[in-house]
Amino acid sequence: MKTSWRSASLVASAAAVLALTTACGQDSPPAASQNVGATAAPGDYGSIGSGTAGTAGGTATGQPSAPSASSPSNPAGKLSVSTAEKVGKVVTDSLGLTLYRFDQDTAEPPKTNCDGDCAKTWPPVPADDAEAGEGIDKALLGTVTRADGTKQLTVAGWPAYRYAKDVNAGDVKGQGVGGKWYALAPDGKKAQGGAGAGGGGEAVQAGLSTRNDAKLGEIVVDKNGMTVYRFKKDEAWPKPVSNCTGACLEKWPLVEPVDFNDTKGIQKKGYMIFDRTDGKGKQQTINCSPIYTFAGDKAPGDTNGQGVGGTWYAVRPDGKLVGASE
Repeated sequence: MKTSWRSASLVASAAAVLALTTACGQDSPPAASQNVGATAAPGDYGSIGSGTAGTAGGTATGQPSAPSASSPSNPAGKLSVSTAEKVGKVVTDSLGLTLYRFDQDTAEPPKTNCDGDCAKTWPPVPADDAEAGEGIDKALLGTVTRADGTKQLTVAGWPAYRYAKDVNAGDVKGQGVGGKWYALAPDGKKAQGGAGAGGGGEAVQAGLSTRNDAKLGEIVVDKNGMTVYRFKKDEAWPKPVSNCTGACLEKWPLVEPVDFNDTKGIQKKGYMIFDRTDGKGKQQTINCSPIYTFAGDKAPGDTNGQGVGGTWYAVRPDGKLVGASE
């Protein structure tokens, strides 16, 4: 009986280790997920990146200022479409203020993840009196109930916000802030210019892809073209563990789940998401290693995070570190 019990115990232990190894090194990608469990961290709503400041076409000298966007009580009124220089067609409220969307929100189903200080910088647009004006499809307008019970306007499912630093009709100072905030195009997509910057088209780039850097070679970038990094103090086996928490995440924002079908050139084996233990939701991995971007990278192509502290390095398509041993 003792021999049988020991054998059974050894078999069970081996099975448990095998299960962990298989989960981490799985050949199949995880189920589709978008912004699962995302929360707004301080660096996500203004301290990272300067955005496209004052590039709108409607801010000529002498133009009257609109009431401050920072007041959440401002009604949306009749929505319309304006064309902003370098940004394209954007949705504006009755005062001409640009409306924005947040990458950490979701549209299906509509859900807002901007509360507290975030909502002070990015006041939610009330849904109560919003109506479709010229160029706006009424069928795309909707509402989402916020945590405080108020109703927020949605466009194609995306919760709509104003930006506190937009003070004049036509301002688009919130464009690109933190690599997460974008003006709303009339179809609910991100307004990112396009042909002649007047078409309102959305630049199409995979959620994760690769680019050839002159110094680092082929590295992974996110949907905004920002370099992706790994932290040497993290763990990948037998399961992913992030050791970047608190203030660290303000400098190194985590990469949220990206469906493998929305990647290009990324290794499939070990491509998985995991639940963080600090309440920050889920995080994407490549080859089981947690991945991040860097707040010090201000534009696509920047690699300012490479080698920081001897612990942060850009990532190869197979998940390996660039310029450092594992």
